[in-house]
Amino acid sequence: MSVNPVVVIVGATAVGKSQLGLQLAVQLDTEIINADSMQLYRGMDIGTAKLPLSERAGITHHLIDTLDVTEISNVSMYQQQAREIAGELRAQNKAPLVVGGSGLYVTALLDDLNFPETDFQLRAQLEEELINLGPGVLHQRLQNLDPVSADRIDPANGRRIVRALEVIELTGEPFASSLPKSNPALEPDLRIALIRDRVELDARIEHRVHLMWESGFVAEVEQLLELGLADGVTARKALGYAQIIEALNGDISMATAKTETIRLTKRYARKQESWFRRDPKMQWLQASRSDLLAVVLQLISESRKGI
Repeated sequence: MSVNPVVVIVGATAVGKSQLGLQLAVQLDTEIINADSMQLYRGMDIGTAKLPLSERAGITHHLIDTLDVTEISNVSMYQQQAREIAGELRAQNKAPLVVGGSGLYVTALLDDLNFPETDFQLRAQLEEELINLGPGVLHQRLQNLDPVSADRIDPANGRRIVRALEVIELTGEPFASSLPKSNPALEPDLRIALIRDRVELDARIEHRVHLMWESGFVAEVEQLLELGLADGVTARKALGYAQIIEALNGDISMATAKTETIRLTKRYARKQESWFRRDPKMQWLQASRSDLLAVVLQLISESRKGI
């Protein structure tokens, strides 16, 4: 008996993944597995462009709103949960539909991901902390999280400390024990990446960020701070949230927070595209084409015939 392919819709932020995902879910009579690491968090709605329930067309979305902002999200946890959901959907003779732009999470779901790869956004945040706080402070953090690794790493070796902290946050395991593991890949699959003209995508990002501010993004962050966002190791570093926290702390102006959010989101979008470009199985489609849905449905039909 053949199994349905896992259909994956990825691409940079603001490229149009959510809309296509909804259309496909309706056409395929299936459910969506979220692949945006920050949409896992309850209450982080505006800043992650999370679709409100009223706009989900009655489609079940998995792995959204599963964590409190004080909890740590890691790729190992996501891999296990997402694969279980995909298996359950296949058991119902449905094609699992994965939608999102967190490259490391998508790779973990689909491939035999062993030793943790680099997460660009997390690495940049840790390196910024290294510059601002110094290796000593980060080494003490490592000592608290993973004493064995801390004892092995020179307190002055900032690069190694950052990598150890990155692996801990990504996997939820001590750096010392992060050895290659056997993780069977989730096959078969159909990988589709959406792309837009750079000028058009930048304009969409700017529009989205401005709309976030108009929709109450600052108030959302203030409310989440009351729920412990500042103590959330992963959540507080999300794009936009980190900048608004800085502004609320008086470190930068709110205007600067918005400008920085736009700049960093554009940079992150480029890194997302670079990540997915490394995947030779990825099929790239222009998100602006008028026949996008029909083309993707045809690719899915051909994929099923090839199983």
